Amino acid sequence: MLKDYLKLHFIVLLWGFTAILGKLITVPPVELVFWRTLLASTGLVGLLVARRTGWRLAPAEALRLLGVGALVAAHWITFFLAARLSSVSVCLAGMATLALWTSLLEPLLLWRRVRPYEVGLGLLAMVGLYLISQAEFTQLTGLLVAVASAGLSALFSVLNSQLVKRHAPVRLTFYEMLGACLSIVLFFPVYSRYFTQGAGLQLAWHGYDWLWLLLLAGVCTVYAFSSSVELMKRISAFVVNLTINLEPVYGIVLAQALFVLRVPGFGQEKMSGGFYIGTLLILASVLVHPVLDQWNQRRLQKQEPIEAIL
Repeated sequence: MLKDYLKLHFIVLLWGFTAILGKLITVPPVELVFWRTLLASTGLVGLLVARRTGWRLAPAEALRLLGVGALVAAHWITFFLAARLSSVSVCLAGMATLALWTSLLEPLLLWRRVRPYEVGLGLLAMVGLYLISQAEFTQLTGLLVAVASAGLSALFSVLNSQLVKRHAPVRLTFYEMLGACLSIVLFFPVYSRYFTQGAGLQLAWHGYDWLWLLLLAGVCTVYAFSSSVELMKRISAFVVNLTINLEPVYGIVLAQALFVLRVPGFGQEKMSGGFYIGTLLILASVLVHPVLDQWNQRRLQKQEPIEAIL
């Protein structure tokens, strides 16, 4: 089990590294996500063939998965844009609001009751966001884009929680990566005309872009996803979710290490005290959430036999 836990933390470390890769790659965010989804789709085709997993779906269901893929594309574009507009640390602090967004969207989309402890944790995260925005006011735009990206991530995560019950995870991810790639291709004409300031599409790779993109698509997407699915067979969902919540921590630590090493492009990673206090409040709300969630589930399970007797 120790080997499995270490592997899980390594996977979360890879996910925390994605914002850093987005900072290193010179390709603009929209073109970057196009390459990531194209390469990931290709890798997932190989994975489907290797695992002999069927890929055919009913047209309506395929369109549904492709549509969720468009949300994934929007999330990744805003995620990498936030990393460009601010520092990696500020971007990941904004992304840490994912649990807050999920607690708001799940009751609306899945028609479940609002949990009081989620409201309290949400207020704690909001205080953390306020402290970060005041401490790093010059990076406020990047922070707001990151928070919006976290909202998009929460939206497709809630939708996926229902879709994964009907589809093999690898097949589901393949269709979503394909949908993300196709949605960007359809967006290219509008994007190149109105959002590139006359520069047009910038799909060419420069310097080490080829290496960073292969790491992003092959290691941080295809490998990390397939390995996480395998680990979920042996590790409880609670432990997996609690560990995944450490992604912003790992990413911020890596970004700070690059700042100390004076790697070009990471000079913004030195933050004020207010940033760290605000980030700690957000991370506290994120890490405490699954613990309270498990406690609530156990409490409800104990109540069910009593209600049945009454």
